[in-house]
Amino acid sequence: MSADRERRLSVEQRGKINGGYPVFLLHGTPGSRVGPLPRDGLLYRLGVRLITYDRPGYGGSDRQLGRQVCDVASDVAAIADHLGVDRFAVAGRSGGGPHALACAALLPDRVTRAVVLVSLAPKDSEGLDWFEGMTRGNIEEYSTAARGVALLTARLEPTARTIKADPVQLVNDLYDELTPADRRVVADIGIRSMLVSNYAEALRQSPAGWIDDAVAFCTPWGFDPGEITIPTLVWAGREDVFCPVSHSEWLASRIPTAQVRIAGDAAHFDAIHAFPNLLPWLVGSN
Repeated sequence: MSADRERRLSVEQRGKINGGYPVFLLHGTPGSRVGPLPRDGLLYRLGVRLITYDRPGYGGSDRQLGRQVCDVASDVAAIADHLGVDRFAVAGRSGGGPHALACAALLPDRVTRAVVLVSLAPKDSEGLDWFEGMTRGNIEEYSTAARGVALLTARLEPTARTIKADPVQLVNDLYDELTPADRRVVADIGIRSMLVSNYAEALRQSPAGWIDDAVAFCTPWGFDPGEITIPTLVWAGREDVFCPVSHSEWLASRIPTAQVRIAGDAAHFDAIHAFPNLLPWLVGSN
């Protein structure tokens, strides 16, 4: 579809497409519309119409130069309009978390509830040591992103070419930084296959989406999470080293309507398993 005359967005729907409760799931970084996702059978049983799309620069979506986190709201609204959807819930996992928060803050008349899993907090968060507990790889990536697009492009383009040629490589490269909890999740053949497909689609055209996400996280988001007024659930794993639990705790303390659930024996990739269990709350059935 086209969000405007200039830019294309690649969108998919799953589950109970006709008559189901619309839920936008915003993917991680790097990521794409293809996953990891709950099984279609579960979505259908829960009456969920799951809508996913590639953020600008990923997969089949055109790049949006200079985008901020807040820009996601206009894209989600355009997709909803195109699909004939008025009201909907929104969820974001990892790099999708800040974007889900943007929708919650900026589309209060359309978003019913929000779930945010293993999210980053804004880079300038008062009282938060943003890098504390984060892997060296993420610290280096975000430190470079804070210095501008050109430097981050030079850093990520060679990595993206390697991953594009062999998407398994990104999963392998992450392995040394994974906690035991994350290794248990990634060891599952089904999850691993979904991650590989996800990364392959994310970087199919270029690393532009990955670059622009990282820069957007490290610059002003264009909204204040404290302005969110809709019911919001923040989920985190205590052992997360990619988006440390302190980020989720900070978000929960700032969002007036937030409730927080922290799993003590979970880490970053456990959010893949947590999301399906949160769908009943997200659609308001419990």
